[in-house]
Amino acid sequence: MTAQAQPTFPNFNVMIIAQGGRLQYEAVLFCASLRANCPDFAGRLIIAEPQPGPLWQNDPRIRGDETRELLHSFDAEIVPFENRHFGQSYAYGNKIEALSILPAGEPFVFFDTDTLITGDLTQVPFDFDRPSASLRREGTWPQPELYGPGYADTWKSLYDKFGLEFETSLDLSQPDEYWKRYLYFNAGFFYYKCPQEFGQRFLDYALAIRDDAPPELVCQELDPWLDQVALPLVIHALGGGRDTLPSGYLDGDVSCHYRLLPLLYARESDRVVEVLHDITAPNRVKKVLKEYDPIKRMIYQGRGMKVRDLFDQNDLPRREQAIRNKIKRNGFWMR
Repeated sequence: MTAQAQPTFPNFNVMIIAQGGRLQYEAVLFCASLRANCPDFAGRLIIAEPQPGPLWQNDPRIRGDETRELLHSFDAEIVPFENRHFGQSYAYGNKIEALSILPAGEPFVFFDTDTLITGDLTQVPFDFDRPSASLRREGTWPQPELYGPGYADTWKSLYDKFGLEFETSLDLSQPDEYWKRYLYFNAGFFYYKCPQEFGQRFLDYALAIRDDAPPELVCQELDPWLDQVALPLVIHALGGGRDTLPSGYLDGDVSCHYRLLPLLYARESDRVVEVLHDITAPNRVKKVLKEYDPIKRMIYQGRGMKVRDLFDQNDLPRREQAIRNKIKRNGFWMR
């Protein structure tokens, strides 16, 4: 594709979620990185904002006029939504309920707010008819009990509950009872051709699992994993899967789901660190971001680079917990 060529797929909208506290500052980083590295993005950039209500103990809205003004300066739309099912008790449910504010029939990509856009999002070859989600994950769910159902029986019980074909979801190149054999995503990004259809199914499945789980799940924790339990079922039901998006774009050259700043500095590429420092350098951005102590210390006071020096990014511990523990032992952990 030449520099002058246009994408062959439709324009799409991007949605993140922000509320008062850490997420509003992560939203600034996301929006700044999108505008810096994807100047040709022509869709809507929507920040879904939960509103006060009976499911929140405190007001969850973005705090501070300066933060709102900065987000608007990136041509981001802050759109309110109501929590009817989750809220304070399960904030990950925001990504399920917020889909209701997106226009029906318009392709969308959802990103977790703790993501940087590091390349041209318009060049990602999305097939919006076949949804998918992030494969940058560990085998966090289920956790089979010694005498309880294994991976296969646990997952099959969910496919059976919703009338879905289990066998076609399997990766037969992986051994039986190994977690990667079963369809499982991180919910850090996902996409589809219609947010209303995706969102309604996501909501229906999540509520059914929460309120009436199969007996095979009796020993399984659903907090915080509920969204990631329902997500593969939704994607499979809508004709998607693990191989519908070529690797190397999202969670690769085009986006980075860093999760927390100490983890970004510990394990991400030099390119990701460069993007982070570039987008946080302008004074108008710095003025807002310095309000949040972890960003002030990690980025502006240099603690992040001290974390980076603790690790060889080409020879990292295999499990994230080992990275976290080393950062904590050295007194640099923040969130």
